[in-house]
Amino acid sequence: MTIDWRYTVEENLGILSVAGYLGPDAARRFTGAVGWALGRGTGPVIVDLTELRGWSAEGQMAIAEAAHRLLEAGRGLELAAIPADGSLVPTGDGPPIPVHADLPTARAAHGTGRTESAAGRHEWRTTGWAVED
Repeated sequence: MTIDWRYTVEENLGILSVAGYLGPDAARRFTGAVGWALGRGTGPVIVDLTELRGWSAEGQMAIAEAAHRLLEAGRGLELAAIPADGSLVPTGDGPPIPVHADLPTARAAHGTGRTESAAGRHEWRTTGWAVED
C-alpha cells in the first residue's frame, strides 16, 4: 500500500497533503515528496494529514527525517490533522515539529488563508490524487 500526495506553494509556505497509509512501503514515496517540496517554494512545509488513514513507526520516522532535511535547508516542518491516536515517534535529537489541529489552524498560525486564485499558487500531485473542481 502506498500514499498519494499533493504539494501546493502558497503565500510563502508549502502544503504537502498526504492520503493513504504512511507505512514502510510508502515511506520512500513520502521522502520523494519531501524532496519535491525542497526543490519548490520557500518557507515552512505544512504536512497536511487530513486524508491519512494511519501511519506506522516507519512512516513517523520518515516525517522526523523530513524535519531534519527541511531544517538543513533553512525550512521548517509542521503537521496538521495527525491521525486520531495522536502519537508521533520522537527521535530525541530532531527539531521540534509543531502540530496543528487541522489545516486551517496551521494556515492561521502563519497569518495566511487559502489563495483561491491560480495566480501565485502552484500545485503538483501524484496521478492518484483527485483533481479538485
